[in-house]
Amino acid sequence: MSGLLALLDDVAAIAKVAAASVDDVAGMAAKAGSKAAGVVIDDAAVTPKYVHGFEAKRELPIIWKITKGSLFNKLVILLPAAMLMNSFAPWLITPLLMLGGAYLCFEGAEKIFHKLFPHGDAEVEADMDVGDPVHLEEKRVKGAIKTDFILSAEIMTIALAAIPEGVLWMEALTLAVVAVGITVAVYGSVALIVKMDDIGLYMAATARTGFGRSIGSGLVKGMPKLMALLSTIGTAAMLWVGGSIIIHGLDVLGWPVLYDAIHHLAEGVAHAVGGPAEGFLLWLVTAAIDGILGLALGFLLIPLVTRVIGPLLGGKGDAH
Repeated sequence: MSGLLALLDDVAAIAKVAAASVDDVAGMAAKAGSKAAGVVIDDAAVTPKYVHGFEAKRELPIIWKITKGSLFNKLVILLPAAMLMNSFAPWLITPLLMLGGAYLCFEGAEKIFHKLFPHGDAEVEADMDVGDPVHLEEKRVKGAIKTDFILSAEIMTIALAAIPEGVLWMEALTLAVVAVGITVAVYGSVALIVKMDDIGLYMAATARTGFGRSIGSGLVKGMPKLMALLSTIGTAAMLWVGGSIIIHGLDVLGWPVLYDAIHHLAEGVAHAVGGPAEGFLLWLVTAAIDGILGLALGFLLIPLVTRVIGPLLGGKGDAH
């Protein structure tokens, strides 16, 4: 009997350790996922374009195909690559993060450039031409998964850098939780956004009360505004996160001047105002300066990417 009690005691102790590990993984995953906010918002804002021009019944199947491709990108390709890099070449993490940050700055700046100087794009217009739906669907899904790979690589690298060093299996499990959680959040949101028009139309046509019909009409009318808002938030988040990654990376690599200057300026503004908003102001000033510097870097990268790197890679600079 004493042996059984001892065994049960050991099992209980193991369960406590396991429960603590699960809490640690969940906490680290939440922290790591929040660091990738800019890329996540951009991903959610970009993906709905891939179902443009298709029948409503094909929208969710297309999103499901992209979701499966995204999970494959993150769990089968990027997660093992990230763990190998973390084990054998951790010095690569900061340069890769900065490369991803520069990409975010370019993407954000190019979106603003297109708003300031609208112009036609023959490749985009050709992509919007539906043609054969079957072949177009395959093309769109492949294009979406390819774009997702770039965004997922950024997400996984940012998340890996945010995970404290520890046991290898816990780092891998945390990264897997981030990968699955972000994928479900992004493509679940995309599915909801894409179908919101249909839900609104259905409510407007079949609701038994005037209030229900007005909600349906409001959903239909409000979706373009929501998409525009998502795009704006995504652009701002890309510039903020991209600029922050570059500035922090320079600090890590031994050039702390810019990082220290921004930090001291933000602290000065926050202390001058004081009060309960001091912490928020510290973040806001830092994020604003990071975003402005990210925008400046992005504008500098536009000619380099569109006229040099894009042609060398056999494609255009605009990944979206």
